[in-house]
Amino acid sequence: MTDEELHGHLIDRQGSRRDFNTPVLVVDLDALDRNIARMAEFAAANGLQLRPHAKTHKSPEIARRQVAAGAIGACCAKLGEAEVLADGGIHGLHITSPVVSPPAIARLVALNARVDGLMCVVDNVDNVHALGRAATGGKPLSVIIDIDPGIRRTGIGSPAAAVELLEAIRSEPGLSYTGVQCYCGMQQHIEGYADRATSMTDRANFVREVIAALTGAGGSPNIVTGGGTGTHRIDATLDLFTELQVGSYVFMDSQYLACDLTGDEGGSPFETALMIDTRVVSNNATGMATVDGGFKAFSTDADPPLVLAGAPDGSKYFFMGDEHGALIVPEGKVPGLAEIVTFAAPHCDPTVNLYDTYHVVQGDTLRALWPVAARGRSR
Repeated sequence: MTDEELHGHLIDRQGSRRDFNTPVLVVDLDALDRNIARMAEFAAANGLQLRPHAKTHKSPEIARRQVAAGAIGACCAKLGEAEVLADGGIHGLHITSPVVSPPAIARLVALNARVDGLMCVVDNVDNVHALGRAATGGKPLSVIIDIDPGIRRTGIGSPAAAVELLEAIRSEPGLSYTGVQCYCGMQQHIEGYADRATSMTDRANFVREVIAALTGAGGSPNIVTGGGTGTHRIDATLDLFTELQVGSYVFMDSQYLACDLTGDEGGSPFETALMIDTRVVSNNATGMATVDGGFKAFSTDADPPLVLAGAPDGSKYFFMGDEHGALIVPEGKVPGLAEIVTFAAPHCDPTVNLYDTYHVVQGDTLRALWPVAARGRSR
């Protein structure tokens, strides 16, 4: 059965969250909207544009709420995500990973013809020429030079390489050079604010070297896009970025909650808005209960999920296979059979990708079912 068939009748029924078939992906609507508003206010106050990363939520509905709050569009990790958001009426899309295969380039050109403000990254001269050939004779395709922040995943690694790309872009009438991208992924989860700031300052100096070389070649970038949830406060002080690609702030997973985002020990300015509700399916063992959420319910690339509600303080979760998890209760009463235990997402992006639907709640009442429309759209 679909989530609509299972839970559609629960919408707007008071206390309906208690009747979910679990495990289920839950979004606190009020916390989500407060997170969206706070980041939009921060960007505006610092003179930055906001182009949030949709790889976090994969949802046109959430992207529309971000745009309504002031975002100029959305970032997408993959072309498939961008196609889904375009179908949902979102413009100003930026694809942050290279699009290189012939069938993908054909899709990219088709997408460019039907949306406003589409951009994509390049880091290879051969890819520039392939994009240029495909775009010739049609609507110009805006390209952003991707700068490697030191991860060696994608991006150019030197100012000279950036200038070479700029010259290649200029040689293609179907392409329009728009700016540069540098997303410092390694810096996002450095827990200490001062250490994170030091590392970001170092990376920013490298980006400035690249920009200086491009400017010297007549290619001063109109857009410098990058930044993230973990570094957004620091990014705003660097006098470098024109727009922020923040993503996880809408949900705030456990990885980001472990970081000092503000540097003033004031806690996170954002709230936990994404949760997973599970149920106890067995509690025969002393001091332990088994819940119906395992590897298929949570991402496994971070620490195990944290207990938010439904179990005594100090309770800890351990994976017990595809379908199950162990809830170890140090003191107090073990939750009863069929009782709900709520967890925070360990890493929101891949956790979201495990589910078809957001169950949007206010308090304990289901308000809406939003499809995770770009789930699995990794091509």
